[in-house]
Amino acid sequence: MDDFYHLSSFHFLPSICNYYLEMFTPFTVTGCSLELLKPGDKGIVTVCKTQDEKIRKKLIALGIRTGTNITLEQQFPSILIKAANVTMSIDRETARAIYIRVVDV
Repeated sequence: MDDFYHLSSFHFLPSICNYYLEMFTPFTVTGCSLELLKPGDKGIVTVCKTQDEKIRKKLIALGIRTGTNITLEQQFPSILIKAANVTMSIDRETARAIYIRVVDV
């Protein structure tokens, strides 16, 4: 019987739980790849990360650069974005290269 303890003898448990709750405070993602957004999410382009010259030229041709406002219109079957009041379709590899700061409207 010496191996069994009553829970009331563990008075330190609340302080330990509070310690761990403080370590894991909730957070929100304020920036991410365009590929990870949900339809309706809006943001501002912070950077275009790619080593592929084709993708870089495509982004320039589409007018997507740092500071551009983007709304994700559709995620599947193709990615549709709206930038500068123009809706356009982009492939997943291009969406993966665009990083945005999500804005709440």
